[in-house]
Amino acid sequence: MSEKRLKRQKIKKKLFSKNRLVVLNEDTFAEVFSLRLTLMNVFVVATLGAVLIIFVTTYIIAFTPLREYIPGYASTDLKRKAVELAIKSDSLEQAMKRNNLYVESIKKVLNGDLEYAKLNIDSIVAAEKIDPETIELEPSEREVELRKEVESRNKDQK
Repeated sequence: MSEKRLKRQKIKKKLFSKNRLVVLNEDTFAEVFSLRLTLMNVFVVATLGAVLIIFVTTYIIAFTPLREYIPGYASTDLKRKAVELAIKSDSLEQAMKRNNLYVESIKKVLNGDLEYAKLNIDSIVAAEKIDPETIELEPSEREVELRKEVESRNKDQK
């Protein structure tokens, strides 16, 4: 136990012993600059300097156009173009579906399966937007209960 304590004391003594850093002019041996330092001060300054350099480098890379040169980061122009193309392709898909429905309707008319008076591009577009089979026109039980509750409240207020 005392050996560990002695080692700690030696390390503490080395860390906090004061040393002088002197810069001399080689020709005249005149003192240009001097500092009193401890080993602990040097470690603290070096650590803070390293953290500061890492922080500044990360900030520069993250918030400037330099990030485009890092593999995996796409440029903002490329992202904007990709979004525009996705929107255009979605619009084209919808137009293609409408045209396919129109062509199918024309085929039905030519085959005699459908009356020609019902064939209209506007009705096909409307049919694509609202599918009558998926619409439920009957009120649910909760809706009926809510209607009854609202009616009873209205009667109470009158």
